[in-house]
Amino acid sequence: MPLIQSTYKPTLLFKSAHINTVYKTLFYNNTNQYKRTRITTPDNDFLDLDFSTIASKSLVIALHGLEGSSKSKYIISLVNFLNSKNVDSVAVNFRGCSEEDNKQIYSYNSGKTDDLNTVINYILENYNYKNIFVVGYSMGGNITLKYLGENTKLPSEIKGAITISVPTDLEGSSNALSHWENKVYIKRFLISLIKKSVAKHQKFPNSALNPTAIKNAKNFIDFDNAVTAPLFGFKNAQDYWTKCSSKQFLKNINIPTLLINALDDTFLSESCYPFKEALENKKLYFETPKYGGHVGFNTYIGKRDLLWSENRVLEFMNHIIS
Repeated sequence: MPLIQSTYKPTLLFKSAHINTVYKTLFYNNTNQYKRTRITTPDNDFLDLDFSTIASKSLVIALHGLEGSSKSKYIISLVNFLNSKNVDSVAVNFRGCSEEDNKQIYSYNSGKTDDLNTVINYILENYNYKNIFVVGYSMGGNITLKYLGENTKLPSEIKGAITISVPTDLEGSSNALSHWENKVYIKRFLISLIKKSVAKHQKFPNSALNPTAIKNAKNFIDFDNAVTAPLFGFKNAQDYWTKCSSKQFLKNINIPTLLINALDDTFLSESCYPFKEALENKKLYFETPKYGGHVGFNTYIGKRDLLWSENRVLEFMNHIIS
């Protein structure tokens, strides 16, 4: 599919990738009164789904990024915007991200697509939506793209997907996040991940987890070697990254899918921009704004128009179902 010429044109302030990345997290103050539903997974664990509905025939399944939740500002912003445009939404909290520890020793990773499958099956069995879309941010986007590439026979209700700021090459993204300019971000991620993983070791003291290795993790290769690999059966961090990067699955996607990665996203390496794969798949639309940061895409200060990516989500949905 030809690459999409982006319409994103921010003011001068938001031409800074870092300001764009943090702005909504710091200054978007709206909330949402979700209705929570807890569903059971096939391995006797649970997922908390937060619904925000207005009796629409269309539903967006929203997937947050690493250590996010339904309370992440970008998720709330999307949900509120969609509701205002007569679209229902359900924000998925990945295991351990809904302010309550999950039952199993493992929680989620960037390639764990079975929980998304569980959510989709639950929606199909319990609701009557005509149009269902998946919207994934960052890690949630990688899970979305991998899922679509793995499952080429989807129910007719699943009309398409939109993914934003996606590390389609996990090793490349991990290396990018190790750069000095991203120090504050990776430190924030690791504080949360290490805290949860130490608690898991205390809960499961006979597991393969090494608390010393967990506490000493300074980057994602350290953390994924200490936690993700042993808990999910990978040989090491590189094995995990290789098997779970969505880039290799893009060629199999056969429903309309939009991927938006800003060219100034400091979380992404050059390998996270799948130009070749997009050109070779007529169902994959690839948009690369010059600016946007990581899950940023704000437009103006002091105005309500912080919603460029939210608008793009709706535009793409309408394009598919019109």
